[in-house]
Amino acid sequence: MNISHHQLKHIETVIAKMTRFEHPADAVLSAYFREHPKLGVNDRHLIAETAFGCLRRLLQLRSLIAPEKASPRRLALVTLLKQHNMNVKELADATSAGEREWLGQVKGRVLPDSLETSAELPQWVIDRLADSSPAAVLALGKGLMASAPLDLRVNTLKIKREELIDRLQADGIACHPTPYSPLGIRLQDKPALSKHELFKAGMFEIQDEGSQLLGLITGARRGEMVVDFCAGAGGKTLLLGAQMASSGRLYAFDVSEKRLTKFKPRQARSGLSNVHPQLLAHENDTKVKRLAGKADRVLVDAPCSGLGTLRRNPDLKFRQSPESVAELNLKQTAILHSAARLVRQGGRLVYATCSLLPQENQDIVNAFLLAHPEFQLVKMDDVLTEQKIPLRSGDYLQLSPHQHNTDGFFAAVLEKRVN
Repeated sequence: MNISHHQLKHIETVIAKMTRFEHPADAVLSAYFREHPKLGVNDRHLIAETAFGCLRRLLQLRSLIAPEKASPRRLALVTLLKQHNMNVKELADATSAGEREWLGQVKGRVLPDSLETSAELPQWVIDRLADSSPAAVLALGKGLMASAPLDLRVNTLKIKREELIDRLQADGIACHPTPYSPLGIRLQDKPALSKHELFKAGMFEIQDEGSQLLGLITGARRGEMVVDFCAGAGGKTLLLGAQMASSGRLYAFDVSEKRLTKFKPRQARSGLSNVHPQLLAHENDTKVKRLAGKADRVLVDAPCSGLGTLRRNPDLKFRQSPESVAELNLKQTAILHSAARLVRQGGRLVYATCSLLPQENQDIVNAFLLAHPEFQLVKMDDVLTEQKIPLRSGDYLQLSPHQHNTDGFFAAVLEKRVN
């Protein structure tokens, strides 16, 4: 495949915008495609794959380009050369003779022997990982550089997993059950599904298997009062509602009106009638106080660095910092303390993040338990057994791409003692 001057220019421009790290990379790409509606499907695919491929291996690409400046154009060219395994000839139509000569030199360069570069993780992240042995960091880094699979969650109110797999396969969509989530289906490829009849009918939602497990360990049951404290666009809310068979009361709290608005069409498709979305001004809103001591289960999927999602959001490792993580720690602590007030005696509080850092995970839970002796940790292995999930994880749920092929997730289940 030969790259045209026109294609290279688009790739270069998108990489320039993304590597400013002012906005999320996926938002940059969406905005660019809206500004250029005449781009065809193949061009869009090439631009997206190259730009995200560049972000996934930015530290490596910069080191290959050094000592020259890693300009967006050089980054685009070296990504095509190294990531897409193109040869210099395939780039001839879009490059000058000088650039082709330079690319020939780059092709023979080797990466420096540094853990930061090999694992594609900034040193500050490596320093904060629970296991920062070189082998563990490298395995994690390689997992985070891989492309994430496309997972679906079956809406059990409307269809069984086996039946949905049969119907998708009949439509030529290759798929199989996920290994851990009893509600999950993993697709072999990444077809566009938003216009698929089964999606429009609410038979499934797109949701990473790890995210499904966070909902499942909450253990919502029929007739209970359950609160999704940081509901966002509602992926886990919908799972909880289906677990409850659309009975009881399920509150979806969030401080973002935009996110709750995005939830509305998903709720409509799902067929759930027990969900009550509520916009909060902050974690101590009076709407929270009204439910004090009444909830059977509260899920806190806390705002976090998102470093467990680097397969999808590779820009986050450059957009986060030790300072931003410290700020998030304050927010996580405040939200968990506030959510805890809702839990009845004997009820459960689930704290979860999509982070890999102990500072956002175990440290927050340990500090909470010290401040709240009325709560105790429930061993995650016992919870997983309760939910018939074939996975062992010790005291906490800790998922990672290189071990489980999910995003990196953490969760702890805390139970309020009965006096």
